[in-house]
Amino acid sequence: MSQLTPGYDVQKPSGFCLATGRSLEPGEACYSALVDIPAEQREPNDELGMKRVDVSVDAWQQGYRPAGLFSFWKTTVPDPQEKKKTFVDDAVLMNLLRRLEDAEEPQRLAFRYVVALILMRKKLLRYDGVEREEASNPEAEPPAREWWLMTPKADVSKGHFGKWNEDETLRVLDPKLDEAGVEQVTKQLGEILEAEL
Repeated sequence: MSQLTPGYDVQKPSGFCLATGRSLEPGEACYSALVDIPAEQREPNDELGMKRVDVSVDAWQQGYRPAGLFSFWKTTVPDPQEKKKTFVDDAVLMNLLRRLEDAEEPQRLAFRYVVALILMRKKLLRYDGVEREEASNPEAEPPAREWWLMTPKADVSKGHFGKWNEDETLRVLDPKLDEAGVEQVTKQLGEILEAEL
């Protein structure tokens, strides 16, 4: 797998409502969303194929949804003078993990893998084993793929005290990132979600 581009530019909060164009003031509640960028509209640095947009609470409640909506969360516009301390809800991370289940692009596979690592660290996913898929051609690169088999918590709002959902198994492809690759994806994910991960 190709490594992530070191200079990947992640869009931070825009400071304006996508629906109305008005400025969003520090401390104001709004909705942030990840939207898919169609392949033909991507810039060379849009490796993940997603961007973050912000929508005012009023516009959201009136039914406005950005095109290509992938995932969203409610947040507060940060004060540029304050140190970042926003945390993303665990349900948002679990939703991202599930929404990326059919991802095939290397960058999205890496993104999903790091989300799984974060959820494991938070004890919201349990590692149960590995499923190995051998390549049909022994000389192929990579020669085999490994899928981590994981069990999620039944209710992430209860944190690590909740019960495991023994009826669900999540499969997460191990993209074989090195430590630097994991760190880079984690940083990008934190910047997109405006969270400390």
